[in-house]
Amino acid sequence: MEKTAKQLAGEQTRANLLDAALMALRQKGYAATTVDDVCRAAAVTKGSFFHHFSSKEALATAAAQHFADFADRIFRDAPYQRLPDPLDRLLGYVDFRIALLQGPIHQYACLHGTLLQEMYESHPAVRETIEPLMFQHVAMIERDVAAAVAAREPRPDVDPHTLSVHMQTVLQGALIYAKAANGPAVAIESLRHLRRYIELLFSSSPP
Repeated sequence: MEKTAKQLAGEQTRANLLDAALMALRQKGYAATTVDDVCRAAAVTKGSFFHHFSSKEALATAAAQHFADFADRIFRDAPYQRLPDPLDRLLGYVDFRIALLQGPIHQYACLHGTLLQEMYESHPAVRETIEPLMFQHVAMIERDVAAAVAAREPRPDVDPHTLSVHMQTVLQGALIYAKAANGPAVAIESLRHLRRYIELLFSSSPP
């Protein structure tokens, strides 16, 4: 059944609100972002906002899913995904993350990490939404780690899951330091170290 013009307009309004929230929350954080800020950026009325979201917390929860969907599309279509060797894909993932560290910090900051730093205790519903989304991204990396382990002979203590979590831990920490330094250089160097670490883990294995 085809959607009506009203339904399509409503979906577009909701998408505009989520896009505006994604940018505002990454730039200013939850406490400093107001409903008025989001409505103004999305060019919608406050009445339209509350038609789609019952509260600012509900918006943040939906924005977390919106960000995950956005990230999934970026990484699913990234050039490194076409590399045949799983280790090359793993290293390509790190290279791709480095390439994304351009422009204003809020444009490459992780919304999930930003919200968790501020809200993990005060807004448990948001944390409970974000946790599986973050581990969903870990699972994407883990598939390539597991394939690389199966295809090669890395160090015997390489565990696909914990290595994938470690990679995300380094990334999140690097993004925090980028904010502290007001620029991406420190994050880029951290990810280059991560790349070298992965290479060392697999350095004795045949291609």
